[in-house]
Amino acid sequence: MAQAFERHFNAADLEGLGKLYGKDSLFVPAPGMPLQEPAQIRAALAQFMAAGLPIRFSLRQVYQADDIALVVLDWTIRGTGADGKPVDMAGTGADVMKRQADGTWIYAIDNPFGVAQPAR
Repeated sequence: MAQAFERHFNAADLEGLGKLYGKDSLFVPAPGMPLQEPAQIRAALAQFMAAGLPIRFSLRQVYQADDIALVVLDWTIRGTGADGKPVDMAGTGADVMKRQADGTWIYAIDNPFGVAQPAR
């Protein structure tokens, strides 16, 4: 799943990224700010992609129980953005995946900042 996300993100394929989420998926683009509407999820993903820089993943752990999996991974987006400003984003994600009837996996919960505390 991380490979599919990385492939679509790095190709600036927002439509492909959107297919990795179901109608009931939850995306947390910032700690404490969950989104569930598909249009909101796509808009938030587009903001991550706006710098025009690649994302890189490093898997830490994957635990699977039947049709549910917990994926813990590190991610980075680094470089000079499209606006010429430096970009240095990173996090440790804690994602819950759900296997569909056709055998494909989608995000049930995409939480790229894992246990990071919400801003106060």
